[in-house]
Amino acid sequence: MPEPRLVIASNRGPAQFEREPGGERVVQRGGGGLVTALTGLVAHRGALWVASAMTDEDVAVAREAEGTPVAIELDDVSYEVLLVESDARAYDRFYNVIANPILWFIQHYLWDLSNAPDIRQEEADAWDEGYLIVNRDIATAVLKSIEGDPEPLVMLHDYHLYTCPTLIREARPDAFLQHFVHIPWSQPDSWRILPVRMREQIYRGLLANDIIGFHTTAYCRNFLDCCRELLEVEVDYRRGAVLHSGRETWVRAYPLGIDAKRLDRAAASEEVAAYERELLRRRRDHLIIRVDRADLSKNVLRGFTSFDVFLQQHPEFRERVTFIAHLQPSRQDVAEYQEYLERIEALVAVVNHRHGTTDWMPIDLRIYENFPEAVARYKHFDLLMVNSIFDGMNLVAKEAPAVNTRDGVVMLSENTGSHEELGDCTLTVNPFDIQEQADTIHRALTMDPEERALRAGRLREIVRERDPGVWISEQIDDIRAKRDAGAAALRER
Repeated sequence: MPEPRLVIASNRGPAQFEREPGGERVVQRGGGGLVTALTGLVAHRGALWVASAMTDEDVAVAREAEGTPVAIELDDVSYEVLLVESDARAYDRFYNVIANPILWFIQHYLWDLSNAPDIRQEEADAWDEGYLIVNRDIATAVLKSIEGDPEPLVMLHDYHLYTCPTLIREARPDAFLQHFVHIPWSQPDSWRILPVRMREQIYRGLLANDIIGFHTTAYCRNFLDCCRELLEVEVDYRRGAVLHSGRETWVRAYPLGIDAKRLDRAAASEEVAAYERELLRRRRDHLIIRVDRADLSKNVLRGFTSFDVFLQQHPEFRERVTFIAHLQPSRQDVAEYQEYLERIEALVAVVNHRHGTTDWMPIDLRIYENFPEAVARYKHFDLLMVNSIFDGMNLVAKEAPAVNTRDGVVMLSENTGSHEELGDCTLTVNPFDIQEQADTIHRALTMDPEERALRAGRLREIVRERDPGVWISEQIDDIRAKRDAGAAALRER
């Protein structure tokens, strides 16, 4: 029996179009781990990828295509992409008012509830005339693409498309819908920030899927708790299932792994070697790194503050250690993110002024995106700092030790999804405990070489056990099992 047609739906697609200063149209790989995770699936099976037209040039391509897919070749993988244009004002409300910051902040516990958020008419309108509109646009494109296909398979992704499954399910009850959420799923009380109408539409939308996937068992448990407490539907914790409206939705954990082969190719490249030579030329006795987006959830300020405390309490390390922070600008059209980046730069200036000398700058702050340069730092760190407030997975915690050559130690927040797999081999920290983080910096930089080697060796084993192919295979296996269970139930009636 042939495999059902596969459609992937996400806000960000595998590629985006831009226009060069000279007028030439170029295509670039889409950002984030989603593209990397799904590339293997597309390469081996083929799929139609439905995504929002995010740039002006994306919109131009979408209009030229007139609702038909475009073929894109990137890194030896062929993609069939259907770009969906939404009204510009609707998309702005969808992305900049609801998805970011409201949903992102809820799911990362970022709101200071004594001050924010205030849900006013503006937010209600952004929900109705932004979030719901863009979800409808994506759903309409998906439905058009599966017309006439028997039992199609639609794999939706992330917090941008929570209400999309409802619309697909209503029109195509025979479609198999699977939704993977790439960010944390927070506990029930955090969702009470949203008006009942909004949160019920989110939960009903997700429960329109046959399977919902998360990175960790903790997120699965939180989702089941939310269904029980907020919707008062029947939940089976043992089986990981929600029973509702005569249907059953499975809730499963699929930890995302890294593409180790891609990392190895990059690590062996001449481009990375050039960055390595410069890094080693300037290297002190110890190198601390962090590679992150400049996102509030990454906890950058507390990381720098803990380094400041470490230098105050251990002056013997002055001029012997450098902290390179490689940050990628994030969501600079959101006011909270602009302010956060300004606070980061200000704090770095204070720490460098307090401890620096004429030829030594304690914190080397780099604010740009450069993957080969990041890989060069991966290879030579003594301590990798990952102290996120909350994080869906955090692939840097897996990528960096995979190619590190110095038995580097990983400081890992207990609130990252990757901690569920890596915690035993890392130095666990509470992301709010600055003194603990300062003590952990000292412990890492003074750790016995034998312990460093044992920890680093085990970390390499764990992070290389799973790759995006395993992540996809586990989901496909569950999709087949759920289909078979549904077919068996129909035969018994």
